[in-house]
Amino acid sequence: MSQSPQYVTLGIAGDLPALPVDRVREILSAQPMARVPGAPSRFLGMIDVRAQGVPVLDLRLTIGLAPTEDDEDTRIVVVNATMTGAEMAVGLKVDRVFEVTALDADALDPAPEAAVGWRAELIAGIGRRNGRFVTVLDFGRLFSTDELKARAFADALAQ
Repeated sequence: MSQSPQYVTLGIAGDLPALPVDRVREILSAQPMARVPGAPSRFLGMIDVRAQGVPVLDLRLTIGLAPTEDDEDTRIVVVNATMTGAEMAVGLKVDRVFEVTALDADALDPAPEAAVGWRAELIAGIGRRNGRFVTVLDFGRLFSTDELKARAFADALAQ
């Protein structure tokens, strides 16, 4: 019997995006970050995770939403991402984390043609959980946009 894919469901501006649980390393509370001058706007800075420098991206800015102030629910989801051909830890700042769960069906509906307020190319598909739509993010594209390939970001990670 095959097991249904598991996802970490997140809260972003009233939306319910999700990431594959097999890519999530850990979930941290919001914390101060070391800023990197000249980095792309969605790159918030670096945090220390067990003596490893981890870059943090604002998921709101990544998907095309306005930034917001941190509060007691803000989390940093540390994921394993492939960037510039290498596997590395990357933090994603999110409004909140809900749960690790399977969706109501294994198959995802295709991403809508017009993803209102979102960058449609970052959506792998739409699922459902307890009657709510869950937007499953395309993990590969989340970390392969032209902005992330910008020289400033690469230089920031090398520091």
